[in-house]
Amino acid sequence: MKQALLFLALCLAARPAPAEALKAGVAVVDITPPVPYRMSGYFSERLSTGIKDPLKAKAVVFEQGGVKAALVFCDLVGVTRAVSDKARAAAGKATGIPKEHIAITATHSHTGPLYAGALRDWFHERAVEEHGEDSYEKTDYPAQLTAALVKAITEADAAVSEVNLTAGYASEERLSFNRRFHMKDGEVRFNPGQQNPNIVRVAGPTDPRVGLVLLSKPGEKPAPTAGIVSFALHLDTTGGTEYSGDYPRFLEKNLRTALGPDFVSLFGAGTCGDLNHIDVTRKDRRSCEEIGAMLGETVAVALPGLAPIGEPALAVRSTTVNVPLQEYTEDEVAQARKDMAKIGKDNLPFLGQVKAYAIIDTQARGGNGATVPLEVQAFRLSPKVAVVTLPGEVFVELGLAIRAASPFETTLVIELANDAPGYLPTKKAFAEGSYETVNSRIQPGGAESMADAAIMLLRELGDAR
Repeated sequence: MKQALLFLALCLAARPAPAEALKAGVAVVDITPPVPYRMSGYFSERLSTGIKDPLKAKAVVFEQGGVKAALVFCDLVGVTRAVSDKARAAAGKATGIPKEHIAITATHSHTGPLYAGALRDWFHERAVEEHGEDSYEKTDYPAQLTAALVKAITEADAAVSEVNLTAGYASEERLSFNRRFHMKDGEVRFNPGQQNPNIVRVAGPTDPRVGLVLLSKPGEKPAPTAGIVSFALHLDTTGGTEYSGDYPRFLEKNLRTALGPDFVSLFGAGTCGDLNHIDVTRKDRRSCEEIGAMLGETVAVALPGLAPIGEPALAVRSTTVNVPLQEYTEDEVAQARKDMAKIGKDNLPFLGQVKAYAIIDTQARGGNGATVPLEVQAFRLSPKVAVVTLPGEVFVELGLAIRAASPFETTLVIELANDAPGYLPTKKAFAEGSYETVNSRIQPGGAESMADAAIMLLRELGDAR
């Protein structure tokens, strides 16, 4: 009898201690700039005239067993490294979350503010030269944005409580299209026009998977209170001169119909550097509202099939890959400086405007011989669920490769995190050319190095389970 009791005691002692409960908190903060203010997304000076819907920063903080992590999703075309570095450092000091455990991402809305970059600097400097001041920047928006991001993270941290998670994928094949095409003249062209008879075939894939992580309060009938939704589709479906979060606002509106008026949808842009909503086989285009509603319906249908995360295991890994910037001759740089005055006008072809902007922005990042740091983060929520964040506008093939190599059943790959270094195309795309490669800051191969780093981090987290 004593031997049996001793054996039972040893067995019980050998059992791993039950994992601590996972906690999470969510906060939403307004980041809408003043009106008027320059808007981002196009190669012209476009001033805001109103607010279609307020721009938001939505933060979620996870906590388990002394480990903390934060993800922030902003209705912006991009988040600069200057802003994200300051916000992450300040938020880390206030909450104890390590800077490396914080990712600040942009949804890539083209109806948000132009607050940094070569184009903003050009417009700003011309205004000061001509008028002695820039009447469209009467407030320091980058400072306001930084403060708002810190507020979102600290409020989410203060709101943490025990949660249950479910995760998985929905499938949406009707909304996203690769925008690069092989043409009859042998070139690859982006956005060649709807029903263009010179189109031969599409030059790349799409990603129909919608990554989902739903948060619910514990209880007999837990109802989701918030959720991360990641889908690979460019946010340029609204247009105009009023601030707007684009189709994710209608995604949230639709999900609130299904899940309640307080549900918070945190939208993460999937790798969509070469994707948009234009179906070249049709004459018409789906509206922003229609896209958000259709995506919301797809997500709502998938919710009952999501798998519970029964064994949360929060952990974070990060690394930085330094990739070479594109290099230009002195003559090219000199010509680009002259051509900046032609941006937004008819006396320089579109790709000429793009090249001028890209060259000047690359010089601002260091120019020939310099590198751009691409920070990669991987967040493990459980042995089966992970989230990867990447900087820049990443080609879909790279997101697909990361997910295919991931040891996690559900892997969300979210772009435009912590910096906005332009397009990150594949080596194949660089060989083909067109808009995205002209508008890239990096040399061919840099994006693949970043993807390899993401896969390495995922495998490290997988091995550490």
